[in-house]
Amino acid sequence: MKDETMMGVQVQQAALATRRQVISGGSAALGMLALGTSRALAAVEEGILRAEEAIHQEPVFKASRKRVYEALTDANQFGKVVELSAAMKAGGMKTGAAPVTISREAGGAFSAFGGYVTGRQIELVPNERIVQVWRAGSWDPGSYSIAKFVLAEEGAETKIKFDHTGFPKGQAEHLAEGWRGNYWEPLAKYLA
Repeated sequence: MKDETMMGVQVQQAALATRRQVISGGSAALGMLALGTSRALAAVEEGILRAEEAIHQEPVFKASRKRVYEALTDANQFGKVVELSAAMKAGGMKTGAAPVTISREAGGAFSAFGGYVTGRQIELVPNERIVQVWRAGSWDPGSYSIAKFVLAEEGAETKIKFDHTGFPKGQAEHLAEGWRGNYWEPLAKYLA
């Protein structure tokens, strides 16, 4: 009988230990949740934003990397691309508007679409990569984004792995459509 009582006590102690574990585990979980929330709040207070918009597109062109790179970095060639763009077709730009200017040196300025799109060349690796600080004329003063073009050879074609980040919130859909209608589609026609 004593053995049963001992076993009963042991069983009760085991049950109490399990309750303790549940209570302490629940407290630890709540503490971790609170810690995670405080970390998230600290991140916001430190200026870290995790909900920014970005554009990633991968258009493919029936041309060599060299030819695609030249069309994007030569003012005369890109001027012809602009003439084929949706902006020109829609009458958003008049023929004879400010010409396209494109520096072929890192740090140099560029301007296109009648001066509506402006920026600077940050990195130029011939036939491989173009990185630009890019802005649209409708953005608030001092607002700039980063446009990155990585040219990847795919047989006789070239894929541009394109990323656009840092633009004003709410602009992603408009800009994504603009890249298609004002860059990729007319560039494909120009290169054809």
